[in-house]
Amino acid sequence: MSDDTFESELRDAFEDKFGADGDTAAAAAEKATAFREDYDEHLTAQDVFDRLESREGEFEHRYDFAIGDLAAATEDCTDSREYRLAGFDEKAADPDVGS
Repeated sequence: MSDDTFESELRDAFEDKFGADGDTAAAAAEKATAFREDYDEHLTAQDVFDRLESREGEFEHRYDFAIGDLAAATEDCTDSREYRLAGFDEKAADPDVGS
């Protein structure tokens, strides 16, 4: 599955199946695709859907937990904030410190 197909499948399902608005669905699909490219080239849309279905609440929180779960299962990913919708919030460390 190409990354374009992966991203569009996620975007459509995030909106149609999981109730995200269009902008949020697109942002989440883009971030999940980036995670796939960076850490898990074998990640499928169904893997993401399974993680989302195992969580409750609003889409944004479900998505952030799902990406965190996927990152925790990936040996090389030690910080999933880049791939979460919440990103690096005001309580998080500045990602540019030490760069």
